[in-house]
Parts: sequence; C-alpha cells; structure tokens
Amino acid sequence: MAEPFQDAVALCKTIMRNGFDAYVVNANLQNDFLDLDSIEIDIASDADHTELKKLFPNIAEGAADGVWAVLREADTTYRFYPSDTEDASHPEECVAKVTPRLLRRLGEEGDIPLGLACPFLPRSEDAQDGFVDFSQGEVKFLGIPDQTLKENYLRGVRALRFSANYGLPIEANTWIAIMRGARRILDYVSVTDIMDEWRKVEAENMHAFVGLLYDSMILHGLIPEIAAMARIKHLKVESEEETVFDHTLAVMERYPEELPYDWFGVLACLFHDVGKLHTAEFFDGRWTFYQHHRVGAKVTRKILKRLGFAPEDVDLVCHLVRNHMRLHFMLTERGIRRFAALDEYPRLIEMTRADIKARGGSFREFNHNMKMLERLDTGVAMGDPILNGTVIMQLTGLKPGPGVGIIREALMTAQIQGDVSSEEEAMEFVREYYKKEKLG
Repeated sequence: MAEPFQDAVALCKTIMRNGFDAYVVNANLQNDFLDLDSIEIDIASDADHTELKKLFPNIAEGAADGVWAVLREADTTYRFYPSDTEDASHPEECVAKVTPRLLRRLGEEGDIPLGLACPFLPRSEDAQDGFVDFSQGEVKFLGIPDQTLKENYLRGVRALRFSANYGLPIEANTWIAIMRGARRILDYVSVTDIMDEWRKVEAENMHAFVGLLYDSMILHGLIPEIAAMARIKHLKVESEEETVFDHTLAVMERYPEELPYDWFGVLACLFHDVGKLHTAEFFDGRWTFYQHHRVGAKVTRKILKRLGFAPEDVDLVCHLVRNHMRLHFMLTERGIRRFAALDEYPRLIEMTRADIKARGGSFREFNHNMKMLERLDTGVAMGDPILNGTVIMQLTGLKPGPGVGIIREALMTAQIQGDVSSEEEAMEFVREYYKKEKLG
C-alpha cells in the first residue's frame, strides 16, 4: 500500500475511534489515478465539517462537488465526502464507489464503467432531495428514477405524500419506478419512517394518499387487511354494488367536509369497515356483515399496534370504529342518552354522516336521531344523581373520601344512559357497583 493511502487509513481510524464511520472511496480506482506530483485521495465519512474540525484543526470547509471538508498535509490533499446514512437505501448504496473527482478522471480516460455512471454520493438531508422542482406541475424524481429511488426508498412513500398533499400527478417513469420498487420499499424502509410520512398527509388528502398506496401495491404489504377490502363488495344503494375499499376512500373524503383537520377521525374512517373481511357471509342472495364494527375494532387494534401507534391513539381509533354504527338506526330516547354519554360522540356523528353521503343513502334515521339529540336536555340529565353522598355512604358503609365520588360519578353515567331511572334502581346499582369495584 502506497504511503498516501496508509496515511488516509490512519485518518479513517482516527475518525472511527471518535465514534464515526470513515473509509477510503474505491481504493483500487484511486490507486490507478494516483499522481505522485499532485496526490489527491477521497474519503467518505458521516462526520461533518464541524466534527472533523475537532479532530483535525487544520481542515478547511469544502466548497463544491458535495465535499464536506478538505485537509492538506504535505503534498497530499484529502477530500471528505458524506457517507450514506439513510436507513432506507439499497444495501449496495451504503458504500460509495465513485466521487465527482473520480468521475472527471474517468471521463478524461474515456472509460466510464456503466456501473459508475449514476448518482454516487448522498446529498444533504432535505425532504425534496431527489425530486424535480414542483413548479413543473408534477412529482418527478431527479435523474434516473430507479436509481434515485434506490438511493433512498423512503422517496417512494414521500412521492405519494407530495402527490396527495399538493394535488399533483406523479410523472410516468417515477410512478413505474415506485411500482417496481414497492417490495423493496417495504423491505428497506422502516414502518416508523413510513408512518412519519403518513402523519404529514393532511386529513383532507388522506383518501388520495391511501389510494396511491393501494395502486402502487405498497398498501398490500403494509396493511393487507385494508387492501383485501378491494375484493369484497357490499350494496351501495338498492341493487348497486361497490367494493368496500372504494366506499372506505369515499367516506374518508367526505368526513372532513363537516369536521376538517381531524386526522384521527379520518384514520378511523379508514378502518371503520375493516371488520367486513372477517364477518362476510353470503346468505339468501346477499352479503351480510353482522357485528363488523365490533370485530373491526379488534382488528384495528392489532393493525395500529403493528404500525407503532401510541396506546392512547389506538384506544381512540378503536373506540370510534366500535361505535360507528350506533346512529345508523332510529334510536329511542334511551338509545340517544346512551349515545350522548359516549366519548367522542361528535366524531361518531360525522362518521355516520360521511358514511351516508358516500353511499348516497337515506338520511331518515340520521335526521331523526339528530333531532332527538337536539331535544335532549343534557342540563337536566346531567344535573344530580338520584342518590346523594350521604345515602351512598349509608348503603356501602364507606367513609367520606374519593370512593364515594367514584360511585356517584358511575351512578350519574348510568342515569344518563337510561340504565337507572328510579331510587330503587339507583340503590341496587350502588350496592352492585360497590361489590364489583371493591372500593371498601
């Protein structure tokens, strides 16, 4: 090994001992181009100029060609380039095989191997890195689309996000590159990174984003339970059929019309019919999906945990899925009271409204229930429980404390839901609740 390369390796070892990666770029090629009158060696590292300056005080900041820093020692010039730190890049992209300087030398020699005539080093972190400016009116990868995607497969999901949020079409060659790379996107991009992109999709545009995930075949690997809904049909109106997936996208599109910017509400719309895959039964010439809302809530919990959602977000979405059918039936006064006692019931109202709009169905039952809600005098219903704290203590033997308040709150909820309507029922409820919760 020539002395300049030995010195370069020593520099790399110094960088690595300080917690960073470093290596000499394509040593064989650089050795062929080694000019003893003007020695230049290219090094790749994930240490930027600031970190390199701490290790080598004489180092200067790079000025062009993506060079992070330049170090001159004796007759040798060392150029430091950024190494690939993208988790979502193809494995072969982790090691740079050529730099701009080496490409120029190859051009001078008139011999550029096909494997090197491509993008070669990562650029600074930028969400739009790898994309042509959107002023052209489309989402398009820079350079050779397949190679640009290969550098960072997260760009595939990012392209779908840009298209959905900005309402721009995806350029044909970019789209086919994403479709060809769908399997590798799922292989190399972490679920966390995919969901980080998903969370940047606006609620009003999520239906378009999910549609693109499906068309690109990414959804089939990410959430196969949702993709499978494209193979299930249900009645839209009268004898007209539609796929459950198409209906789901329509509900997601309609929901923000009345409740805008509600990201989790739209997400709940995505999962509201996922239980139909597990409850579908063909009987007497038609499909039925009994209890799909309850089954769907359980399936949704499994999926959201797999996608890394926080427990409180999982509970919220599952609650909305489980209860999304309540307003589809003409409710009695007791049913309305039970509905009004549910958490997040305004979201449930809008899920129902969006569902009916998407189907082009009748609002008869919905309008009846909304009028019942308007007439519901919640101020009276939520006034005071039938039994006061003194009676509760007499019935349970409890002393003044938080336990009495817990029972009083539970009794209040039971009254609102219509489960308790008399003093006798209230006394029985308190005794049973006390035994069940073991508050003594």
